Amino acid sequence: MVWIWGLAGSLIIAGAAYWKRSLSLSGLAAAVLLGTSMFALGSLAWFGTLIAFFVSSTLLSKLKHQRKSAAESGYAKGGRRDAGQVAANGGLGLLLCIGNVVWPNPAWWIVFVGVMATVNADTWATEIGGMSKSTPRSIINGKRVPAGTSGGVTGLGLLASLLGGAFIGLVSGWFGQIGEFGHEVGTLAALIILGALSGLIGSLADSWLGATFQVMYRCHVCGKTIEKPFHCDQKAAQIRGMGWMTNDIVNAVSSLVGGMMCLALISWLF
Repeated sequence: MVWIWGLAGSLIIAGAAYWKRSLSLSGLAAAVLLGTSMFALGSLAWFGTLIAFFVSSTLLSKLKHQRKSAAESGYAKGGRRDAGQVAANGGLGLLLCIGNVVWPNPAWWIVFVGVMATVNADTWATEIGGMSKSTPRSIINGKRVPAGTSGGVTGLGLLASLLGGAFIGLVSGWFGQIGEFGHEVGTLAALIILGALSGLIGSLADSWLGATFQVMYRCHVCGKTIEKPFHCDQKAAQIRGMGWMTNDIVNAVSSLVGGMMCLALISWLF
């Protein structure tokens, strides 16, 4: 009957997010399924870390700012997360949780911390970095790019990314899961460092993929380079990237990079 508690908690949290227009209807269904499964198959630690990401990112998405609104106009997805975004941010975490059930090993949890640190770092970088007064620079060549450009980074965004990853490390440290798994590195400070570094690296991987392989379009009406195939009520023209490499795919791949980096860092640093 453990899943009932997960279902109840997921319904309350996801329902509140839907009511505040942070989730679409498909996003609500996906979030409830994800949260319930994570709680039933894992433990409060897996579920709690997922919820920490979801709540913090949802609250940040409600920050309003003119520069942020201008940047978001070219994003593939708006402020309301749909099922694709929920799956891209939490689907890999659920697979890791299932892996730990089938073949218990501390490595699953370490990778999970890195994955969640990455998606949280990337979200914080997007939400907070979008309010930066400085012009973003391309992660590829350092040239100035318009706000909202895939692969554009700012100092504020990088700081937010570092803090977002550290936050996940802090939350996972509170639950003490690494100690529960019998791993030698169980201190709160170690987890904060792991979360901050893996989150930052994964977030930078997201920016690099966004600037190189992610599919991008140009609006025929306003001439803006965007992530979505429609803009200004017109179909946009694809100008670069792979047609299947959407923003959701980029998020999923970069989170895997962050997870593997967390596993590598724990052996290298500690």
